[in-house]
Amino acid sequence: MTVLSGFLPIWAITAVGWAAGRTQVLGTQAQSVLGRFAFTFAMPALLFLTLSRSEVSDLVSPGVAVFALSLVLVFSLGLLLGRRVFRRRRADRTIGAMAGAYVNSANLGIPIAVHVLDDASFFIAAALFQTLFVTPVILVLIDLDAGSGARERRRRILRLPLRNPIIAASAAGVTVALMGWRLPDPLITPVQMLGGAAVPAALFALGMSLTTRADGPDTTARTERRVLVALKVVVQPLVAYVLARWVFGLGEHELYAVVLCAGLPTAQNAFIFASEYRLNTELPRDAILLSTLLSMASLSVITWLLA
Repeated sequence: MTVLSGFLPIWAITAVGWAAGRTQVLGTQAQSVLGRFAFTFAMPALLFLTLSRSEVSDLVSPGVAVFALSLVLVFSLGLLLGRRVFRRRRADRTIGAMAGAYVNSANLGIPIAVHVLDDASFFIAAALFQTLFVTPVILVLIDLDAGSGARERRRRILRLPLRNPIIAASAAGVTVALMGWRLPDPLITPVQMLGGAAVPAALFALGMSLTTRADGPDTTARTERRVLVALKVVVQPLVAYVLARWVFGLGEHELYAVVLCAGLPTAQNAFIFASEYRLNTELPRDAILLSTLLSMASLSVITWLLA
């Protein structure tokens, strides 16, 4: 029940979004507009607040190293499968790899950590690693598909922090944290209000997307979806367990926290990124929903075995 309680808000907001999309009470363009609002304003505000109040030094720990290594290994495997097996273009296989490795460490992981571990510090550090290191790599890989030549790609990558609000806000937040600045309340309050809308807007847009389906079955897409969900729910926590127990020799509590974090489902960021860059949104959408549903059971098993 402690694991389940972390999932209930996600399912509730997603269900309301589905109902709104089904009835079209917000119009036919609401999903696109809401997704762009989340990507352009709400998520950057949330990331800025989170990073500006963080301790970057928290990333220096064996547990975070294990989590980071497990994520990188599974993400790389997802990229390889997307290229060699499923023959996806670079941007789509990046989103696929993200769906198979990028965990919902913030709005789902932190509540679960509070209920199960009585301490959310490790999950916050994991969220920082994803934001500071993994997210920029994902956005660069996606953006590489846009340029026509090597010189144009280099220019686009150099301009990416200026063009992409996610990276710009993250860089600004890290700068504030490293400098030790305390921003005045009149400046922070509107940012807090925008950041508070990030998770609900992303989940609402995700729910609205459930009312649209592609025409006809796609066997390759179904297979890829199953593979990516298996990577997220089964392979990544197993890799984290092997690394934590037999490579890094972590203690029982830290091992449990690492495996629990690695077993979290796919973050809704994968859907928002795909939507913003006009990529295939069905794959990340389905991976998010299936991994979230299955991880309720897998996280419970992890808790039963390791707690």
